Formats: sequence, structure tokens, C-alpha cells
Amino acid sequence: MVEITIRKRPRTEAVVTQRKFFKKTARGKVIKVLRERYLRDDVGCGIHSCSLCDPTSESLLPAPGSLEHANFPDGHFLLPDTNVFLSQMDLMESDVFNSPIILLQTVIEEVRHRSLPLYNRLKALVKAEDKQFWIFYNEYRSETAIVREEGETPNDRNDRGIRKATSWYNEHVSLARPPIRGQPVRAIPKIVLLTDDVANRQKAEKQGLSCVSVRRYVEGMQESSRLLDLLSEAGSEDIEPTKAVAARQALYPDYLPMSMLLAGIKSGQLHQGYFNANQYNYLEGNVPVDMFEKPVLLIGRENMNRAVQGDIVVVEVFNEKEWKAPADEVVDQETTLKNDDAEESEEENADDEALAERKVLQADLATRRASAKQPTGRIVGIIKRNWRSYVCHIDSTSLTSSNTTSLSQQSVFATPVSRLLPRIRLRTRQAPILLGQKILVTIDRWDSTSRYPDGHFVRALGKAESKEAEQESLLLEFEVPYRPFGKAILDCLPHEGEQWVVPPKSESNPEWREREDLRDMIICSIDPPGCQDIDDALHARRLPNGNIEAGVHIADVSHFVHSDNAMDSEAAARGTTVYLVDKRIDMLPALLGTNLCSLRPDVERLAFSVIWELTPDADIVDVRFTKSVIASKFAFTYEEAQIRKDDLKKTDQLTESIRLLNTLSQKLNKKRMDAGALNLASPELRIQLDSSESSDPIDVKQKQLLETNSLVEEFMLLANISVARKIQETFPQTAVLRRHLPPPHTNFEKLQDILQRRKGITLDVSSSRALANSLDQCLDPEEPAFNTLVRIMATRCMLAAEYFCSGSVGRDTFGHYGLASPIYTHFTSPIRRYADVLVHRQLAAAIGYTSLHATLHSKTHVERVLGVVNRRHRMAQMAGRASVEFFVGLALKGRGEREKTITEDAFVIRTFRNGLAVYVSKLGLEGLVMFKRETQFDAENYTITVPSAASGEDVTIAVFDKVTVNIEVEKDKNTQRGRVKMTLISPIDSRAL
Repeated sequence: MVEITIRKRPRTEAVVTQRKFFKKTARGKVIKVLRERYLRDDVGCGIHSCSLCDPTSESLLPAPGSLEHANFPDGHFLLPDTNVFLSQMDLMESDVFNSPIILLQTVIEEVRHRSLPLYNRLKALVKAEDKQFWIFYNEYRSETAIVREEGETPNDRNDRGIRKATSWYNEHVSLARPPIRGQPVRAIPKIVLLTDDVANRQKAEKQGLSCVSVRRYVEGMQESSRLLDLLSEAGSEDIEPTKAVAARQALYPDYLPMSMLLAGIKSGQLHQGYFNANQYNYLEGNVPVDMFEKPVLLIGRENMNRAVQGDIVVVEVFNEKEWKAPADEVVDQETTLKNDDAEESEEENADDEALAERKVLQADLATRRASAKQPTGRIVGIIKRNWRSYVCHIDSTSLTSSNTTSLSQQSVFATPVSRLLPRIRLRTRQAPILLGQKILVTIDRWDSTSRYPDGHFVRALGKAESKEAEQESLLLEFEVPYRPFGKAILDCLPHEGEQWVVPPKSESNPEWREREDLRDMIICSIDPPGCQDIDDALHARRLPNGNIEAGVHIADVSHFVHSDNAMDSEAAARGTTVYLVDKRIDMLPALLGTNLCSLRPDVERLAFSVIWELTPDADIVDVRFTKSVIASKFAFTYEEAQIRKDDLKKTDQLTESIRLLNTLSQKLNKKRMDAGALNLASPELRIQLDSSESSDPIDVKQKQLLETNSLVEEFMLLANISVARKIQETFPQTAVLRRHLPPPHTNFEKLQDILQRRKGITLDVSSSRALANSLDQCLDPEEPAFNTLVRIMATRCMLAAEYFCSGSVGRDTFGHYGLASPIYTHFTSPIRRYADVLVHRQLAAAIGYTSLHATLHSKTHVERVLGVVNRRHRMAQMAGRASVEFFVGLALKGRGEREKTITEDAFVIRTFRNGLAVYVSKLGLEGLVMFKRETQFDAENYTITVPSAASGEDVTIAVFDKVTVNIEVEKDKNTQRGRVKMTLISPIDSRAL
């Protein structure tokens, strides 16, 4: 019999083994937490063939360490402190930085507390196959565990723990390699503390430890010229500021302390919101806040005070006498600051730039309309930065040396692709090589003495305008996760792979548990051409009682994607499938999305079905929800289904089913419109590619919408509404729903004023029904496209729809304004939307098919997941639009080469003091027409009067006027992509202006 000895720990050891800290609860109460930690003496060092550690334990670090650094010829291991990972993650992730690294438990925990995104990057870095990381649990090794001393800050305690671990490692390595009589002295590698904290380095040096700053360490590496560019300015204390920056006075006001910001927000004297830059005027921005209907206007660099698009900022609102109106002029940064110098070596030059901006602002302020005033203020602090890596290109005019063989460091400007971002100053030795390339740049800091933010180079993406570099830059620009699915995710797929099939019907097969057998039902799918991820199918048939049975069948994705596994976590992080013109970034692995879950014809598939009994007038008699097995009979495109429906010779069951669905969809549509649903418009373009194998665009056409498009849309809407009601009844606190809030009436003020002044039309926005009726009356007998144009402009006044947790908002805010539905969700596209996967799980639990996972009972969890999904959804939409814009540019460039000139009719949608914004309805394109000569601008009546060079007479152009434009494609200074440039041909030739 095994003898068990219980050993009691001495009371004196309790100090070391207990961890005490204070924690604030959700209600603000501070509680003391005591945690017991069990110290051991067998936590391995991770160094290969260590004679002091357990030989059976894992070891990942090479015995000699790294021998490739000039300063450590006997070999070394790196032991970085927390700030290295917080400030220099791009360096650590570089494929050239391969030193063996000892990662302390203390460092991991501190990174997790300081930055969750960086913590996730650190976890991925540790798992990378090309890196050498060993995680050492110093808090559990008896020789390296420490306790916080009286009066010691948490940061100082952690630094002391890191130094103690460094000291222990050096001693441990020495003891593991004792001198052997008669043999030469063996080289003992050093454990080098890597830190940019000067105080920590000084204390380490006093203890006799090897320590070095990140910059000094990188300078001694073989690939130092490449790696130095990756260093973050914020993390380096060895870098010398430029001469002008060192001597210059502050250009921006200092931020208020955080305590004052929070107190000001609480008292109502200050206001918090997201900073939005102005795409037409780089010297203007705004911050929407709750107290005012209109956003707070920020005019000039000083008032925008170093805010970057998306930052959460705090604003002070000026006295109402100082309120101003937004600018009516396009102000381009490239034109205003074309002589700016990245080195800022001449104070005189910097003053010239400030003077140029001041002149622009003064001229602009003098012409602003008093009638359009809105709250105006300045930024006094930043709550949270939205800094990340940005896609840029090097501004060639900022180079001091263009010699490609020169490795001298120079300061240059990186111009972001997005017009909403400022130029970024970075120091690099590779500037001449990087010219003409798309690069990734990260902002490190923005001092009050610097006109521009400082950043560092991350990596090159490839030659500008090359399709591969443009696609990757587009994905990075909109933060679309596009990495391949990892092994842990792929391991969640059925092990049969593509050979997986629905098993034969049997009570013993779990796939058939409580599923209806609908394989004999006449079901079909209707999708766009080339659709591979078919996630919905439909059927309809007449019932003996004269009513109609209609069904929507959705791919049962939740059968394959289980809660809280690796694939589920990845799908939640991606949020949605992203559709670009020539490729698709899937939310789920292709095996599911385009195969096992895709409702292909003549293949048995698992589905989740919503089946209604409807009257001939499309009134719902009954609805039921069931898991099912279906076998679709045909996969139609919209056009094929339309032709099938219209062919009177065909009277088979499938054709009759389509006709029945179409009749019902028309009645459902009428009910929605009568309830006040909006028929809004957005440009739908189809890029015609050279061939199915090629991604070269040859033409752009508007998508043709058929009856069958509406057929599918109406039944998907009906399914979503029916499911929303069911899950909200069952899970009133955590149902995943989607809402579209009514837009503030102030959003429509400008459009209402334009319509009234230019067309004498009154736009009623008191309700969605009133707006729908008003839009129907926006007609121009001479121009049929006018109504579509007004609907497009009305769409831009709307708020974005969003997912939400039912228990997080008031019941009166559940409604979907655009659809005129009191409740709504997304159920019909689980292959490409993660919200739909959550809804499937909730519906399955609501009908008793399965129990609901604990995470979907947590309101906090659902809110957090939907926050990510909402953001991913917005980014995916923007990425899709940017992809269309890029390919439209390529198509028009090719068309221009064939036809020499491209002219199209367009509508004026906005007037500026120095130009027009026009919309080409045929191409769904919006562009700017700029005038360099003096013009007469009437802001009240939305007109601009331009002198004609040919006739000598003035020509007046107003919003909604039809004009003819010439379209060319030129290289955009910001994006370095082909950009559509428009010039007026009629009623005036602007090329002469």
C-alpha cells in the first residue's frame, strides 16, 4: 500500500506563497483577494541538455544560445522585459529577428493586463514555428518567486522579479556547465536582459547583470539595417530628436490630465466621442456627442490637437458666439503643404507651412455661412488611441537622397492610403528602395512639438498598382483577417473531409435525431452567378385547404461549428466573409463554406427550416421551425429562375413553386411598403472580368435587378423576422437581434433644404412611412434617374444597422426603421455571418432541439461578441466598396486605352467653393471636378457660377443639374492606385479652367 505523508508548511513560508492584491468589482467596491501559489523547484529552464533540469522535460532553446551577435561571442539568450513587447512587437515578429528568447510568466501577465491585442499577438508569436521561445514560470519557481514589498509599486515589483529571474538564469547556466579538469574552459552563454527602461538597466548593471537597450542590441545584429527600421520611436530612449524638434516650441496644446478629463465629462463641462476627420478638408474634423444634435466642429490643427481618425477624444465646446459652419471648400493637404520638409531642418520653413495653413483657414472662415452654424470646440484630451498599422507609400519629394545604394538614415513622409489620416514621419535606411511600393507603417507617438506623428516601418507589401500588393493592402487597410486557417481550426472539421455525407436515416445516427426528412420536397436555390456558398433554399406548394406552404431552408452550420472550440473562436474573430471583386475571404474553412454546408443540388444536406402556412394573400396562419435533411433539386441563378418563371410552356412542380413564391413575395413586399418600409438605393455594379480564370476587368455595368431578386429577399426577410420573434420570446435577455435606429431629423436637413430650393419638393421625415411616401413623390418628368439619385442621397442620411443583445437596450428601440419591422435578426446566412450562427444556436435551444451553451446565457459575452461582429461587418462593407473602386479604375483605364476618351452623363450632388461633386449613375461612380479659377459660390442656393473661357459668359451649375463629364484614370497621390479623375465637358469645359 502506498504511504502518503502530509507535510505542513511553516508559517514563515506563507508570505512567499500567498499573493495578495486588490480588485474593484463591477459595482465599484474594492475587495482584497488572497491567492495561494505552490512553489516548486522543478520548473525547467528550457535549455537543451541542461544537466540540472529533469532530462525528460521539454527543451526548446539551443544549448549554446545564439552565436550570431557581435557583442556576445560566447553565445547568449535574450530575456526581454514587458515594455519590449508593448513597444517593439513589430521587431519581435520580424522573420529576421530569431534570437532565442526566455519569456517570463511575469511579462506575459503584465502584457495581458496592459493590452489584450498585443497579448494575442504574443501568444501567436510564441507558437510560431520559426521562433525560439521558452516560457519560464518564474512566479512558481521557488528561487525566482518574489513578493511585493511595502511601498513598492506593481511595476517596480515586476521589474525586480525580471531582474531576479535574469540573475537566477545566469547562475543556473554556470552551474550546469562546471569546469572539467584537463579540458579547456567551456564557453558559458550569457542571459541578456533586454530593456528600454533606463532605471531598470541601471539597477541590473549594479547587480552585475548583462543588459542592453533594444536599439543597441539590434545595431549589433547582422541584419541591423533592416531591423532598425522596425524600431518603434515610442519605445526607444536612445534616439536623438531632429534638430528642429528639439528646439521648437509646442505647436499643439498639452492634453489635460486624465483625472480632469473624467471629472469634466462627469460634470458635463467636457464631452467624449469619436474623432472623425473630413475627407474633403484636412484642416477640419468633428466629434459627435450626446448633448448636441449636430457633431462638435473642430477647425484647424490646434483644435484637432493630434487626434487621428477613430480616436476616443474629449472636447471642450466654445461659447455659442464662437460657433462656426462647416467649410464649403475642398482643402487638399498635398497642395497646401507641397513644400513641407520631413527633416524639419529649417525653422523658417516650418513657419511658412503654418502660415500657409493659417491663410487657408482665414480665407475659409470669412466665407462660412452664418445660417449653418453648429457647436464648435477643441480637443483637450485623448481617452483611447485608435493607432494601428496603416498602408502607406513613401512621398518621393520628402527624400533627401534617392541613391538606391545609400544606407544613410533619413526622415521621410509616409502618406497613408486613407485621406482621413495625417502624413506620418518615419526614419529609415531603405527609403530609396521603398519608393513606388506599398508599405505598412505604425504610428508610435505624436508630440506637441511635432506637426506630424512619428512612426516606424513594418514591412513592404509590394509594388504599387500590382494586383497582389493592392489586394493585400486593401485587406490590411480595413483590418480584414486573411491568414490561412491553422491546424487547430482545421482539426475541428469532420475527419472524413470531402467524403462526408449525411448518413442513412436511422434512429441510431445522431445526425437524424429530431430532424424532418424533407428530401422529397421540391426545393431549389436562387443565387448570383458563380455562387459557391449556397446557404439558403426555398419551396412552396399548395395545401388541400387552399392555403400555401412556403419554406426557407438554411444550411445547418451550427451542426459543424460547435460552441467554444478553435473554429468557433476564429469565426467569431472574423465575424463575416469578405467579398472582393475577384476573391473571397471566408469566415469558415472552404470544406464547410463551399461543400459540406453549401446546399448544392442533388446532394443531401443538413438544414434548419422555417416553414409557414400562408393564406393566398400572404397572411401567416402558422410557422414552425425544425432541423431537417433536404436535397435541393436545382441551383438557379437569378436570371435562370426568372426565365424559368416566365416560360409559360413549363408547368412542372419546380416552375410552379417558383411562380407561387413570386406571387407571395409581391404581396409580402406590398405589406412591408404599406407599413412604411423604405425602398432605398445604393449603386450595384458588376465588374466584367476577362475570363473566369483571369481577374483582369474589361468593363463595368450596373447590376440588373429581376423579380427573382425580390422573391428571395422577401422570404429571407420573413424568415429573419419570424426567427427574431421566437428567440426573443425564449431568451428575452440574450437574444441576438439586429436593429436600425431612426435617423435624427437633423441628418436630413441639408437634403430637405436642397430639394426645397432646387426642386420645390418637401421631404417629410417625421416617420419611415412619411419618408417612403415623400421619396415616391421625388420625381422629375424629364429625368427618370432623378428619383434613384434622391434615394441614394437619402440612404447616406441613415444610421447604420447594428447587431445587439436584447437585454442591453430598451424594448422600444428594437425596431428596424428601414424595414418597418418591430423586431429583426439575421438567420439566413450562417456560412458567411457569425451573428447568424449564434441565432441558429439560440433557435435550436428555443425549439428544444439542444440546450443553449452557457456563453449565450451571458449578456456580457453576447455584447462583447456582437461588438466585434458589428465592427467586422462595417470593415467588410468598406473593403468590398474599395475593391469595386479599384477594379472600376482598372476597367476604365483599359476602356480609355481602347476608346481614347470616356464621356458619361452625371448629376451634381454637392457644390463647393472651388469645385463640384458629381455622380455617374451608369457606373455608380462619384467624383470631384475641381476649378482653379475664381468662381462665384452661392451656398444658400447650392450653386456655383463659373466663367466660360469660350463664350465669355458665366455658367451657373446647381445641385441636381445634369452634366457631361470626361473620365480619365490617373495615379492617386494617396492610394498610389489608379484614381478616376473627372472634368466637365458640358455645360462648360473645365479643362480650360
